[in-house]
Amino acid sequence: MTIFAVEYIYDVQRTEDLNELRPSHREFLGRLHDEGALLASGPWLDNAAPGALLVLRGESDAEVSRLLDDDPFQRAKLITHRTLRAWKPVFGPFEDD
Repeated sequence: MTIFAVEYIYDVQRTEDLNELRPSHREFLGRLHDEGALLASGPWLDNAAPGALLVLRGESDAEVSRLLDDDPFQRAKLITHRTLRAWKPVFGPFEDD
């Protein structure tokens, strides 16, 4: 399996919608984590565009994209940009031999 780094950029004009859907978004991500697909995720903390970084494991970028299409944030069109890139960690907890 391949590890993928995914960046979400959120719609800054829809903060209330983001706050309203955040519990279901986190529940969705919790299920992916419990299933072993999601390795880590969390929001950016700097002053750049609001968003998050997700690290997932999957067979292909198409599979990971399909998984993330069910994210409540994605379904509500709160994610204005999603970047998905295959990643090979060399050090750390996600090392992929």
